[in-house]
Order: sequence, then structure tokens, then C-alpha cells
Amino acid sequence: MTQQIDNSGTNKVWFITGSSRGFGKVWTEAALKRGDKVAATARQLASIADLKEKYGENVLTLELDVTNAGQVKAAVEQAHAHFGRLDIVLNNAGYSLVGTIEEASADDIRQLYETNVLGPVAVIQAALPLLRKQGGGHILGTSSNLGHVTLPVIGYYCSSKWAFEAIHESLALEVKAFGIKVTIIEPGAYATEFGSPESLKFAAGLDIYQDFKTEFANGLRGMERGNPDATPEAIFKVVDSENPPLRINLGSNNLPWTSKAYAERLALWEEWDDVAKSAQGNL
Repeated sequence: MTQQIDNSGTNKVWFITGSSRGFGKVWTEAALKRGDKVAATARQLASIADLKEKYGENVLTLELDVTNAGQVKAAVEQAHAHFGRLDIVLNNAGYSLVGTIEEASADDIRQLYETNVLGPVAVIQAALPLLRKQGGGHILGTSSNLGHVTLPVIGYYCSSKWAFEAIHESLALEVKAFGIKVTIIEPGAYATEFGSPESLKFAAGLDIYQDFKTEFANGLRGMERGNPDATPEAIFKVVDSENPPLRINLGSNNLPWTSKAYAERLALWEEWDDVAKSAQGNL
């Protein structure tokens, strides 16, 4: 019989993917600064080497490509053995594919899903046996407000987040009995390195979409962006809570946008409900 671990308070042990940039970097350093221990991972070990110099034994740096399931399993098990437990498993690695639905190739889409969907699944599947054995834990996944709404030109990225959301929502129901909690983190637009070459890949373009894509890109430049350094306290409130939420927005613009989208969906479903009911039929 496993013993339920106490996941309240500080001094937690984290496993974080994508620790070299963006939210992953901000949250890794914030956790270490508050005295927690972190297994920090990145594709290139050199990109997180400075963490060892700053935080010593409180950090374990690991090279990890989340698309390599064998490497994922080995990294999760090494982190657990090194620290003796994992309280928080944070799936943060990911990137965006820029291209219209027509432009992106099957290989483009496949590679996106390998990182944004199958990579986090590999981490979850590697961690679950260890979390069950230790009596609990908390799985966090960095999604986006684009897990509920969509934008053109990055539709495949949006779709990967919709899949990410569904997987984590199902997971929460499946592992609740084991004392394992699940939270989906949904940031809005932030001034991170998300627009850097590392975080964006571009599908081969078609001339017919060029004007549309230029207009879209110009619109994004004027979007209000949050300060990523303002986010750690919100994350700490989630992981320190005895009853953390399944979902939490980060930023002030998500809820109005998402609420409007769902209101429009409900109105449309209701408008067509008679047609829907007529399709029920009788057996």
C-alpha cells in the first residue's frame, strides 16, 4: 500500500521540460529561488548549464528531447532516483507551426504533434508509475488560451493544444483515485521567446495566402502581451493548493475572449437544436 505524500507547502521537487527558454526558464528559476528542487531539462544541455552554477545540488540538469520516448523514460526515472520523489511534473516543451491549413505538409504536422502532444504523453506515461508508487503528485501542462479558441495561420498549433487539453482532462479523471492531481495552464499572449526561431517553424508558403498572412502578422504585433516574470506566483498558488484547479488562465485577456467564443457556440447549437434533435431517430 502506498503512502499519500504531502504536496502542500514549499520544498517541492519539480520535473520540468523546456527549461531553457520562455515560461520553462522563468518557472524553473523561480522554483529554485524559493528553495525547491528541480530536474531541469532541455534539448541542449549547454543551454541550462548555468543553473548548476547558480543553484548547486538543488538542480539536476538533463538533456531531453521529448520526442524520444526512451530518453524521456530514462530522464524521468533518473530525476526520481536522484531526488527520491517527484512532486510536480510540468510539461512545458513545445513550439508553433506557422502556415495555413493548406500549406502545412503531413511531415510538418506530424513533427508538431510529436513535440506538442506525444512528447507530453511520453512524460506522463513515464511519471505515472512513480507517482502512484509514492502516493501522489501533481501533473501540470502548459497549454494556451488557444486550447479553446483558434486563430488562422497557426491552426495546427491550436489543434495540438485542443488535443493537449482533452488528454489532460481525461487524465485528471483517470488518476484522481491515486492522489494524483492535474492542472492545465492556459497562458495568453506573453513577451517570451515564443516568437524566436527555436519556438516557430514555418510551412512552405503559397503566394495566394501571402497578403492574408502579412495582415495577420501585423495584427499580432499590436497585441497586448503580459510579463512572464509576473507568472510564478500564480503557478505557486496552484501547486501549493490542496485543491488545485483543472484549468487556470494566465493573463487578463483570456476569459473575455473564451467566454465570447463559448457564448457564440452555445447560441449556434441552440439555433440548430431542432435539426439536431430530428437526427436522433427512433429505434
